[in-house]
Amino acid sequence: MSNSWSSSERLLTIPWLSRLSNHDPSLRRKEVSRERKQKWVYKNTQGDRFKRLIKMCGDKLGTDATMVVFDKLGRETGLKEYNALIAICLEKARNSDDDEVALENVSEAFKAFNKMREQGFPVEEGTYGLFLLYFIDMGMVEEFFFFCGSLKEGMSSHSRLGYYEMLLWIGVNNEEKIRELCNYIAADAGEDDFKLKESYLLALCESDRKKDMMQLLEIIDITRISSVNLVSNIFQSLGRLSLESFVEKFLLAFKKCDYGMDHMSRLIFSYTCGIPNLAVEDFFLKFKSLHMKFKITPSSASYEKLIMYCCDLRKVHFALDIIEQMCEVGLSLSIETLHGLLHATEESYEFNLVWRIYSLICRHDLKPNTETFRSMISLCVRMKDFDGAYTMLNDLKKLNLTPTTSIYNTIMAGYFREKNSRGALMVLKHMEREDVKPDSQTFSYLIGNCDSEEDITKYWEEMQAARIEVSKHTFMALINAYTTCGQFEKAKQVLLDKGIPVKSLNEIKSVLVSALASKGKLPDALNIYKEIKQNEGTLDPKAVISLIEHFPREGELSILLQLLEELHDPDYWVDGCCRVLLHCVGNKHLRSTIDLLKQLKDKFHNDDMAMEVIFDEVFSMIADEGGSNGLQIGLALLQAIKDELGLAPSRKSLDFLLTACVNAKDLQNSLLIWNEYQAAGFPRNILTFLRMYQALLASGDPKSAKGMLAKIPKDDPDVQRVIEACQKTYGQSIWSKIKKKKKKNKKKNET
Repeated sequence: MSNSWSSSERLLTIPWLSRLSNHDPSLRRKEVSRERKQKWVYKNTQGDRFKRLIKMCGDKLGTDATMVVFDKLGRETGLKEYNALIAICLEKARNSDDDEVALENVSEAFKAFNKMREQGFPVEEGTYGLFLLYFIDMGMVEEFFFFCGSLKEGMSSHSRLGYYEMLLWIGVNNEEKIRELCNYIAADAGEDDFKLKESYLLALCESDRKKDMMQLLEIIDITRISSVNLVSNIFQSLGRLSLESFVEKFLLAFKKCDYGMDHMSRLIFSYTCGIPNLAVEDFFLKFKSLHMKFKITPSSASYEKLIMYCCDLRKVHFALDIIEQMCEVGLSLSIETLHGLLHATEESYEFNLVWRIYSLICRHDLKPNTETFRSMISLCVRMKDFDGAYTMLNDLKKLNLTPTTSIYNTIMAGYFREKNSRGALMVLKHMEREDVKPDSQTFSYLIGNCDSEEDITKYWEEMQAARIEVSKHTFMALINAYTTCGQFEKAKQVLLDKGIPVKSLNEIKSVLVSALASKGKLPDALNIYKEIKQNEGTLDPKAVISLIEHFPREGELSILLQLLEELHDPDYWVDGCCRVLLHCVGNKHLRSTIDLLKQLKDKFHNDDMAMEVIFDEVFSMIADEGGSNGLQIGLALLQAIKDELGLAPSRKSLDFLLTACVNAKDLQNSLLIWNEYQAAGFPRNILTFLRMYQALLASGDPKSAKGMLAKIPKDDPDVQRVIEACQKTYGQSIWSKIKKKKKKNKKKNET
């Protein structure tokens, strides 16, 4: 390793962050660092829910106070908690443009790190890797080696640090140091030294430095690499870099040293998985051809990886074909892979494949469990095949498996979705007959679908009598049921129940907001929203969308814009923004309309197709509005799209504007829009000619309309019918105007 390691008392004061802005890392390094950062954060925080809790505490309380809170809650502060908090602090430092703020956050991370060491926790890679990756991403070389120096005192082996050192030199583009380490790898050395070389090589693989890798792989004995995971990473990198000649060379080498068929099958999968832009069908052909070429028997593990690869891409049909082949050669399929397949089937809306999956299970004597049947029954229910769902339920009993409450809940929920209360209540009777006890979810479905206060009370009392714990979903069901029955005050009183967990209160309030808004009680819904804001809570995005959706047309725009600021999820924000946008258009708020369109353009990163869809919706609304006022905002918006957004209008947008001209009977602007087609580069088609013909008739210019009619092909009977309808609607109007004018002139001449 480099001799740059040193120690210093500056560790805790961290004065070096002020030099952060002097470094200019490359785009590729940022992308790689984001991937690594994501891997570390998700791996070490063990779940989004815990991560959110740590982030919330860290943001609002700081490191020390967060630890105190955890102690008071009775939660032991362990490695997971420390690592999560360190990750949040370093993430905030990484994203900050202010050196002082970044310094403060790094200091917080070091406080947590020191406290962890004081309590005797071992310093593992899950902890020190967070700091080293931060230094690498920031290009902080001196700090990197100083921190490594302090780590070495308590480490039995330093070889893993070599991985980070290589990443550092790659990150700061120090080719001299990279070459020095590559020469070190190429030199012969002992077994202990080889571990360090493995670490260097792994960093090179992850960075896709093709030239360096090719030179080293020509020299290094890959069979000496101890970890199959590391070899797998190398093979995946060979796929990314299209280096199949090395793959074949290494497979031969591994085969000679009896590496193991299962390991070699995994390496083939890793290589194939790394090949960019490979269609699933080609992926499978490459996977099979390499196995056949080297006479390697595919392992169950490799097949299952291939199946999940297909499922991730929603290629469920192809995944099923692979399972068929796998079972035919006598390989076993794990229950986890089967469940993954069922999940992908649901996600891809290929519900009808459930019967093919079930047939496969029966033919190959696979061993499903109750969760397998629940998933299959759910798929039957999703395609409204309730008879099929009951057939599977009966088959489950034949296998001596006990039906669960969750399975019956799945069928009950399906009946309620179809508004079939009779079918749902029959499920309840089946549960009683089979002695399957209902749970809180069962009662949530029953209560949530009540249409009378008496039924709500009945099921609530039954649940209390059975001493079933009330869940947050039950409280939500109560709110929805009471609002459905028009009992809005009772719906509000649900929030007063002392059984509501504090952590679920905002979520339940959000359901109340949605329910009230959807039933026309917007003032009450907004009051609860304000109360949540005053208590520093957050409204669920679905509730925000509900408020925006049911907002009255005459309502204040400022409230809608405030609600839009509550949406942080990109998908919800786009949905909310489009709704507010249409509100602005309907109320002729031109400036706000343009501002929102600019935000949408930035959000879509100049995705012209997405913006085209939005323009079409906006101008469709303008066409439906009718009248000269709607046309005027449409014309102003058209100009703003060209001048301020730098975009061209879509063909449909111009079609809708021309329709608005017809509704407004505006000849001058009809001619203006007619010229816009040519300016935007759209060839005028038969529909364009028909709309313009209609506009000319509507605005009282029969002479020009006659000339336009001559340009329209009349072979299509539908076109002929449209022409006749236009003549009938607008021709009579024109003829009556002509007759009135003649009559007026006649009277004038007589006098």
